[in-house]
Parts: sequence; C-alpha cells; structure tokens
Amino acid sequence: MTTVHFPVLCAEMLEGLAIKPDGTYIDATAGLGGHSGQIAKRLDGGGRLYSCDRDAESLEMAKASCAENTAESFDRIEFVHTPFSRLKERLAALQAGKANGFVADLGVSRMQLTTPDRGFSFMSDGPLDMRMDRSEGETAADIVNFTPEKELADLIYKYGEERRSRHIARAIMRARPIRTTKHLADVIQSAAPRMGKIHSATLSFQALRIVVNGELDEIESLLAVIPDLMQSGGRVAMISFHSLEDRLLKKQFQQWAREGKAKILTKHVMKPTAAEINANAASRSAKLRLVEMT
Repeated sequence: MTTVHFPVLCAEMLEGLAIKPDGTYIDATAGLGGHSGQIAKRLDGGGRLYSCDRDAESLEMAKASCAENTAESFDRIEFVHTPFSRLKERLAALQAGKANGFVADLGVSRMQLTTPDRGFSFMSDGPLDMRMDRSEGETAADIVNFTPEKELADLIYKYGEERRSRHIARAIMRARPIRTTKHLADVIQSAAPRMGKIHSATLSFQALRIVVNGELDEIESLLAVIPDLMQSGGRVAMISFHSLEDRLLKKQFQQWAREGKAKILTKHVMKPTAAEINANAASRSAKLRLVEMT
C-alpha cells in the first residue's frame, strides 16, 4: 500500500534542531519515517539516528521508506520498537550515548488513520481497536462496551474535552454492544448532533484513543527522561496536536527553564504555514515547541 506522507512542520523542526553531521539524534515517533529520513540525510558517517516507535507496523513502514528515500543514509539509522515509557532503557541497552537532538511528533500517523482495521478513524468502517501496539492492552471496544456509564462520560469529558459527554455515554450504554467505528460514530452523532466544522465523534474518538494507549502517561514518562538523554546544548523539538498534549509540553518546558535545565527557544509556539495546511490539512492543529538543554 502506497501512503502519501507529509512530515508536519519538518522545515521548522530541522532548523530548530541545528543538526550536526556527526551528532547523535533521537526520533521518538518514527511514524512513517518522514522526520527520521530528513534528519538522517543531514548526518555524515559519524552521525547516528535512533528512530523509535511503539507501533511495530509503523516502524516497519518507516524502515522501508527510509531505505527507499534515504538509501545513502540508511546505515546511520537504528530502528527501535519501544513506547516512551521504555525508551531510556532501550537506548541504554543500545549504548546510544547522549543525544545532540531529540524530536517527537505526538500526532497519530497517517497510516493509523487511513488503515480501517486499526480502528482509529470513523472515516472508514473498521473494528474498534485504536491500539498503537496491537500486541498488548485493551481495545477501544473493550472500553466502550464494558466501562460503567459515569466513568465513560468522565473519560470522554476529560480526554476529549467533550461537553456533551454524558449524553454520549448514555447513548453508548443503550446501543451496546458496539463493535465498529461507524456504529460508534453513528451513535455519537445521534446523541450529539454536529454543531461546527468537526464531526460530532471527533472528540470522543480522541478520548478513547488517549485512554487505550495511555498517551498522556506515556508523554509524562518521556518528559521525565529527556534531560537524561541529552547532551548540554542539545535541542529538543516536540510537536503536539491538541491542548492536553500541548499543556504538558508547555508546563514541562517552563519547569526546565526555571530549574536552569533548559532554555526555551520558542517564545510562542510555531504553527504550520498556510501553504503546508493547504497541502496537508491534518497539520492545521500542529504546534511546535523547542528548547535547548543546558
């Protein structure tokens, strides 16, 4: 399957990292290999990139993409299957050493969104899965069908910031069992009709995805170890796609600055240009923050 891939805010990320050809770099979210490929192209024989992802299927696609598009740099990349919470130990086992640059794109990959049987999107019907690592953990179907109504409403409100969460949870209870993305989207649509530009199910699907993958806990685990992974003067570039992620990044970056661990390089978040949004509508909510470790 050929997938058109647009690495988000790539030019801004590359400029912010100020890549040293002989440096060591970590891409914590390989996705389909867009950012990794561009970083690897800028390394020489002494440089090294650790391209990591918790989704084994994405990692294989990133490997194939980099082999095809950055063949001359491919031997500078080590591909690592790991969630954020095990990244430090996996890199230590590989004797990666301290990094000159670190990048994480916290968005869902285009492959995940456009592959129906992954269950991330209601745009095509598929099983309610949503796991980034399909080898472990509960699926979205497990949560939708077995979580008590009040707890389900609270999850949708907390992680989707969906004000109509109680109406939605009640409708889900009545419609159980729900096994597919389209069925769930139709149930949500009936309980909370579309009011603006985004589909009624968007926020609820976001909430379920975050819960299934423990995304915010994983981000917090990642932020806790970044100072240990970086050299003094190393640059950290992180891209978020919704307010829950961005708040975590902003708070942690500010804390590092107060503690003298880092210097904030982006006084205001960087956002995609109109041209990038026109080419890739999925980039419209992306925000890039940069720090330099001290």
